[in-house]
Amino acid sequence: MAEGPTITTIAERAGVSIASVSRVLNGLPTRQETVRKVMAAAEELGYVRNAVARSLKSRRTHQVAFAMADVGNPAYLAMLRQIQPVLKAAGYRIVLHSTDAVVADEIDVLHSLGERYVDGLIMSPLRVTGRHLQMLATARAPVVIIGSVPEGTPVDNVRADSRTGVKLAIDHLHALGRRRIGMVNGPPDTVPGAARGAAYIEALEACGLPYDENLVQIGDFYRAEGGRAVAALLDRVPDLDALMCANDLIALGALDVLRAAGRRVPQDVAVVGMDDTDLAAASWPSLTSVSLGSAERGKAAAELLLDRLQHGEREPRVVTVPPRLVVRASTTGEEEGGT
Repeated sequence: MAEGPTITTIAERAGVSIASVSRVLNGLPTRQETVRKVMAAAEELGYVRNAVARSLKSRRTHQVAFAMADVGNPAYLAMLRQIQPVLKAAGYRIVLHSTDAVVADEIDVLHSLGERYVDGLIMSPLRVTGRHLQMLATARAPVVIIGSVPEGTPVDNVRADSRTGVKLAIDHLHALGRRRIGMVNGPPDTVPGAARGAAYIEALEACGLPYDENLVQIGDFYRAEGGRAVAALLDRVPDLDALMCANDLIALGALDVLRAAGRRVPQDVAVVGMDDTDLAAASWPSLTSVSLGSAERGKAAAELLLDRLQHGEREPRVVTVPPRLVVRASTTGEEEGGT
């Protein structure tokens, strides 16, 4: 009896490596052109194997993707720690994508849903473009977005209330007697950057403080970039007495710069971050931060996706996780816990 097709013969027919064939047949992320070549070659040769055959027949892979902007950001890791057990208990594996907040990469992930390498997707994009919305409207598998999308977008959506979170932080700083409260934000064309920048202005006005554009510095949502932005802000506004940072990584960069400049925290400058990651409690001084419920958002997203996978069509749902201010030494000089 003639030997049946193998991954070696598929690789030869498709003109790709054996490793590429293995990745495709095991449902691992692979270039779309490679997937097309391998699946075409496998079909021509009549190759059928175990779970691959079952998934082709049932159109189920028992895999779910989680696409995030930065795999090194502890906020996304907190989400993952809640996403994985929910989906694992239902028999799904997790495939991770770190997109570096590159829109083209996120669009490619959405487009690749048509290849059926996963049964569903949880995505947390920093920017939501018209192209995102087009792809979401025609997605070939269930998608849950962690982050804000326009009303009417036909996907399940889990949101943070960062506007209220910024207000909690500014009210706290104002109550401590701080009046020169600067803001170090991420790019304003991102969803969090736009929301947190607008909330900063609103919160100042609510406290009776005038908005001064000189007190705002735009950086990015990373520690090194945050540090550079804080340094530029301090050069411009030497009498700054508080900093509202758009995430914990920026705030950690602020602590680095303030320490190097000989500015005491919180005596000279009080610092607040956002996300309340594990790094906030471990920093020195420990960082006051606004919890945006990363873990809760991850769990809610996983539950929404699982419900969609198990029960099919229904109206899209929106879940908003409320913020919480966690007060630590970077604003009061001592630990106080959540408020």
